[in-house]
Amino acid sequence: MEVQARCSNSSSGPACYEEASDSVAVVVIPTVLVISSVVVVSLIFCSILRKRRISPLSFIGSSVQNTNKGQHCSSLGAVPLIPCGVREALHPWEMPAEWDVDGVELLCTGSYGPVCGGWLTREGRSAAVVVKALRDPASPSEEREFAEWILFHAKVCNNKSERLVRMLCCQAQRLPMYLVLEAHSPGNLLHFLWGLREKDSDKGPLHVSERSVFLLATQVAEGLDYLLTEHRVVHGYVAARNILIGPDLSARVSGLGTAFAEHQTDRTTRERPVEVPLKWLAPERITNQPAFHRSDVWSFGILLYELITSGSPPYPELEPQSVLPHLQSSYRMEQPEGCGAPLYNLMKYCWMWSFKDRPTFSAIIKLLGSTLDLAATEALPSQGLIDAAQYNKIAGIHPHLWQLSPDSPIKHESSAC
Repeated sequence: MEVQARCSNSSSGPACYEEASDSVAVVVIPTVLVISSVVVVSLIFCSILRKRRISPLSFIGSSVQNTNKGQHCSSLGAVPLIPCGVREALHPWEMPAEWDVDGVELLCTGSYGPVCGGWLTREGRSAAVVVKALRDPASPSEEREFAEWILFHAKVCNNKSERLVRMLCCQAQRLPMYLVLEAHSPGNLLHFLWGLREKDSDKGPLHVSERSVFLLATQVAEGLDYLLTEHRVVHGYVAARNILIGPDLSARVSGLGTAFAEHQTDRTTRERPVEVPLKWLAPERITNQPAFHRSDVWSFGILLYELITSGSPPYPELEPQSVLPHLQSSYRMEQPEGCGAPLYNLMKYCWMWSFKDRPTFSAIIKLLGSTLDLAATEALPSQGLIDAAQYNKIAGIHPHLWQLSPDSPIKHESSAC
C-alpha cells in the first residue's frame, strides 16, 4: 500500500516503475532459478540413467525369474570380477547405449544362464538376435569364464568369415553380462530338414536336391576350415543342429560351446565332451583320446548323412553304446536312398578309422566342387514325419538339448543350451 500510495502521489513515473519491477523480480527470479535447477538436475539424472541402461535388462530379469523360481537379479549394474585384459579386449564390443533389444522371449536355459531370442534395434533397423546371458547370482569364477567365453566369440566370430555365426555386441563391463549373436531364418538346419518332410511346408524351399546338399556341405566345410586355419580351433560338435540356415540356403556354423571348452583345456586331455552324442563322435573321441582337427571330419561325414536323409538320426539300427564295437568291426552306414556314389564315397572317406587317412576340409571343399555336376537335381526322396522324442532316443541326445520353446518365432541352435 505504501508503494501504491507513493506511486500515485508521485509525479515521477519511471521511479515508480522501477520500484514495482524490483518487487516482481524478488518473486520471479528465484522461481525461475528453482525451475531451471530442477530441469538441469532432471537432465543430468536422465543422462546417468541412460548411460547405465542395460537394454535387455527387463527380459534377462524375467528369464532369471522364470528359471530360478522367482529370484530377481540382485546385482544389476555391478561390475563383474574379470581380468583387466579381458575387460579391455571386450570394450570395443560393448553394446552402445543407443542400441536396444526388445520382443525378447526365453528359448531355453543354457550352461551359463538364460538364452533368449529377440530383436536388436540399431540405427533405425531391427534384426533378429539371440542373447545369451550369465545367470544371477554368479560366482567370480563363473564371471571370469563367461567373459572369456565372450572373448572367444569376439576373436572367432568377428565378421571375417561369412560361414560362421556372427557376434554383434556384448555387455561385459557390468552385470548382467550377456552376448548378442545374429539369428537366421529359417534357423536351425535340423529343424529345417524336418520341415521338408511335411507336405505343403512353409518352413523352407520344398525342392531340396542332392545338389543342394553339395552346396550346403561346401559352406559348412568352409566354416570349419576357417576355424582350423585361422584360429587352430576344433569345433568338436559338427552336426545339423549346430548349423544355422538363412535365405537362399546360406549356412553358418554355430554352437561353439564345445570348441571353447576344448580351447580352454590342455590339448592332451582325454576326456570326451559329455554333451556330444556318441553317434556324432569319431572313434578316437569315443575312447577319450585327444581331439584332432580330423575328428571334426568324421562328424562332418555324419552331417552329410543328416543332409541327404532330411534329418534322420545316424545309425538308426544301433543303440548308442553299441556304435563303437560295430565301427571297430569295420561297420559303416549303408548308402542312403537318393545318395549318389560320389557323395557316399566322400562319407566313407570321412569315416576312415585312422584320423590320418581322412581328408582335410580343404580337400573336402575341392572334392565337393569337382563332383558337383554329378549330383542329382531331383528333389530328395520323401521321408516320414519325425517324432522328436523317438529321434532323441535313437540318436542318444539328452533331452536338455531340446528345451526350445515350441511357440518361439526364432528357431535357433539348441546345442547352445
